[in-house]
Amino acid sequence: MERVLIGLGSNQGDSVQICLAAIQRLADHPQVKLVKRSSFYRTAPLLFTDQPWFINSVVLCETDLRPKELLALIHQIERDFGRIRQARWGPRTLDLDLLAFGDHHLDLASLTIPHPRLHQRRFVLEPLLEIDPDWVHPTLKVGARELLMRIIDDKIDQEVIRVEIP
Repeated sequence: MERVLIGLGSNQGDSVQICLAAIQRLADHPQVKLVKRSSFYRTAPLLFTDQPWFINSVVLCETDLRPKELLALIHQIERDFGRIRQARWGPRTLDLDLLAFGDHHLDLASLTIPHPRLHQRRFVLEPLLEIDPDWVHPTLKVGARELLMRIIDDKIDQEVIRVEIP
């Protein structure tokens, strides 16, 4: 079983409920074991800023699926929640990103592991730290806490607010 990190995001519809339901879909798959889920975070959109804020979270799972099989599963879950890939970085009902797959490095046309922008995204690193504070980026060999501090030290404007869910 490989330990995998999956990022979730939504800014269309009831984003919290969509993310909770997507996490449940992952957990219900017979080859995926949900280990831990982070809190939800309200985050400002990056790059294309004229859109609603996102709800983001990260889950830690174990799976015996191969990377491309897991990617196919998360793409199916996105489609089941109405995801239509139109504008890059645009609004979406659900976005699932395969962030890391154990300590593996993979660079294919359809999949790069670890996620190529993981280390630049505060909305990924904060929830990741919450569920796996000792995680180390497999190719950069730098811990998540140091990666987050680099973003903060560089004063990169990424507003991230933890959301309390009743």
